[in-house]
Amino acid sequence: MAIELVKEYFKRFGMEDKILEYEASSATVELAASVLNVEPARIAKTLSFKKEEDCLLVVAAGDTKIDNAKFKRTFGVKAKMLSSDEVEEKVGHAIGGVCPFGIPENVLVYLDISLKRFDTVFPACGSSNSAIELTCEEIYTYAKGVEWVDVCKAWE
Repeated sequence: MAIELVKEYFKRFGMEDKILEYEASSATVELAASVLNVEPARIAKTLSFKKEEDCLLVVAAGDTKIDNAKFKRTFGVKAKMLSSDEVEEKVGHAIGGVCPFGIPENVLVYLDISLKRFDTVFPACGSSNSAIELTCEEIYTYAKGVEWVDVCKAWE
């Protein structure tokens, strides 16, 4: 189960006890915001995109949408999301629990600047009923972020 991988991952940092698990689903931004009792924008959604034979992840604020022109300028490819089967195969987490933690080394993680307006955000932890509260610095560190990017719209 992917959440167990994420717990093991965070155990290295003494952070496994900070993972929150709920009986209710947190599989969408709206559900997660409701369960966590925070505004939807503070949910750090992890989006999976194709890049040649590999994939990359973009972690963005819950109230954003990908700006296709910005994405292409930044990554040199059209923004094409992975299918749910491809996500599980390439990232190791199922849709609803996709996160940038405990993933294969070849999966690169980028964080969108839309997250930086918050002191803390809530990414999933590998299951459809989990989350962890992290600062932007922490999420960048624990996700092994490549860099901060500006590929989203509708939040400014």
